Amino acid sequence: MLNIAIDGYVGSGKSTLAHELAKKMNLKVLDTGAIYRSITCFYQEKFGNLVSSDLVEELVKNLEVEIEFKGDSQIVFVNGKDYTNKIRQEEISILTSLLAPYLSVREKVLSVQRKFAKDYNCVIEGRDIGTVVLPKANFKFFVTASEQTRAQRRYSQIKDKQKVTFDQILQDLQQRDYNDTHRKVAPLVPAKDAIILDTTDLTLGQTVEKCLEIIKGK
Repeated sequence: MLNIAIDGYVGSGKSTLAHELAKKMNLKVLDTGAIYRSITCFYQEKFGNLVSSDLVEELVKNLEVEIEFKGDSQIVFVNGKDYTNKIRQEEISILTSLLAPYLSVREKVLSVQRKFAKDYNCVIEGRDIGTVVLPKANFKFFVTASEQTRAQRRYSQIKDKQKVTFDQILQDLQQRDYNDTHRKVAPLVPAKDAIILDTTDLTLGQTVEKCLEIIKGK
């Protein structure tokens, strides 16, 4: 199987890159963030916004996650329910950053990711793909960009859907960066053999072409 791992900071463009790269190479793409966010939606529906170890353990006891595709669109079902229309809300983003560090949650998502990688030639993106999920991936990319650039991308993406300011987005991004890089389990760091892609001054097309050049070169 051909497996490509893409990790990176929130707002760095890794999700869009994964989809475009997969399209160019005719690969399946797994949006890991959508899995965590869907689990978070299920958690919020069941327990609200309070996160505790007891509630998390209660959550994972009978947690079933399934991935389906409708055309090129990935649909995540958590215990049979599709939360696609809710997963991009800012409150879900923040709650996900609190829920995702729990080992039991990560182990559940890890099993889904590794099964997917065995079943498909694919691109998988997230925050610990190259370091934990697919340490033997054929190619590993770590995507980054300046805080201001990432916040602006996120703001442009959701400003027409939610009442939020740029400063709020920037603060949330900084908090999520801190949570991701300081968690005890699988913190956000580049794999030792990952190729670093700084997209601050790159268009999506330029980033995709850079990845394709690297892949074709090897």
